[in-house]
Amino acid sequence: MNKVVKDASEAIKGITDNMTIMFGGFGLCGIPENCIKALSATNIKGLICISNNAGVDEFGLGVLLRKHQMKKMIASYVGENKEFERQLLSGELEVELIPQGTLAERIRAGGAGIPAFFVPAGYGTEVQGQKEVREFNGKMHLLETGMTADFSIVKARFGDTHGNLVYNKTALNFNAVMASAGTITIAEVEELVPYGTLDPNFIHTPGIFVQRVFQGSDYEKRIEFVTTRE
Repeated sequence: MNKVVKDASEAIKGITDNMTIMFGGFGLCGIPENCIKALSATNIKGLICISNNAGVDEFGLGVLLRKHQMKKMIASYVGENKEFERQLLSGELEVELIPQGTLAERIRAGGAGIPAFFVPAGYGTEVQGQKEVREFNGKMHLLETGMTADFSIVKARFGDTHGNLVYNKTALNFNAVMASAGTITIAEVEELVPYGTLDPNFIHTPGIFVQRVFQGSDYEKRIEFVTTRE
């Protein structure tokens, strides 16, 4: 039951070219910084990355973008990354934009084994595309499919040696649903504690969903878009 690995480099073993990877977090909050850095130190290419956003130019998934390790980005928001914009407009990067709630629900459904569901978001817009449309209670809905990944990489405030995780505030967004949607889930934590330390009533992700956990380090508190008065 002990799922502890030494560090990020050991945790990402098995990730290879062209795999689909989920990265937890919300903006720059609660992102798996150590694993992103470890991936950027490799020559892995062609990744399909699923995340709420694409980070910024010098931080988060922006690091992988700059090294051209990503061939496709699936996200709901990408507004603060100039390199992302450049690669998109030049045709170097394939992009799929999904409404934020739909993205979260597709991931949750994938982790729960739900193959598809209907949602009203996106009807009548470019999001609709060729998706099946049905009417429910007088409102049109689109068929969306559940989403899974080869690896899910999440970041938690606390984790124990069995992989039970507790997230901190906004960092709960996307981390929890992604933890259940990966064939292999890696968790990096700010504080690794012995099994039995965490109150079972407050665990967000049960250890059954986590295959590898490690103590992270050197976390930064970045602000995505700084606005100050002169």
